[in-house]
Amino acid sequence: MTYCLGIKVKEGLVAIADTRITSGTETTNKKKVTIEQRDGFSLFIMTSGLRSVRDKAMVYFNELLDTQEFNKLYKAVNAFGEQVKRAALEDGAALEKAGFKFDLNTIIGGQLKDDAEHKLYLLYPEGNWVELGQGAPYVVIGNSGHGKAILNRVLSESSSMRLALKAGFLSFDSTRVSSNNVDYPIDVVLYKKDSYELVEQRYEARDLDAISAQWDDELKNALINVSEDWMNVAFDKLPSENKNTP
Repeated sequence: MTYCLGIKVKEGLVAIADTRITSGTETTNKKKVTIEQRDGFSLFIMTSGLRSVRDKAMVYFNELLDTQEFNKLYKAVNAFGEQVKRAALEDGAALEKAGFKFDLNTIIGGQLKDDAEHKLYLLYPEGNWVELGQGAPYVVIGNSGHGKAILNRVLSESSSMRLALKAGFLSFDSTRVSSNNVDYPIDVVLYKKDSYELVEQRYEARDLDAISAQWDDELKNALINVSEDWMNVAFDKLPSENKNTP
């Protein structure tokens, strides 16, 4: 399992990917986000699913980038989807025979020279995709059940990139404490609209432990400060101590 998050706001894109790889009882760390960057061409790719499928599709896609030019991101997404389908044709039957389901979900974000703005896409294992935008400012692949609450409550298209990264980290942190197959280090990718420049930063647990602890304290204090008046109507129905006294 994995945790990859892509966020699109008016200001730009924020991406977070953990690095934990679990195979049976063995746990390792491998990078799950790939950056491709040149003049008028900035994109990142994050994947969740079988590592072997991801690696093969990436090799095929990189070969395409050496020979073809893409002027819009959706065309690059289509091209990567074709490589995923190619890998499925080559390896799908053998994987299923060995007991593995062919599986690769992909988040692709960035901006190419003829894109009017930055884009964010979710690509399915079948090679089809959806574009994320207004009303859907984020997408999570992998272990997505634990960290969506804060994203749903906080994020909107007008959120700043700083708020998006803060909420994104807390979403990852909620997933990390609830699942043993998502963990540090995490890779963060930032892209500012029309800049054609992706920046990347890796964070270890020691870098963010204090933020995680602060968030724990903030949650506890917030819960304590939530009004309890609405509870009285229910608790008043409980028998009082005097009623039980002989």
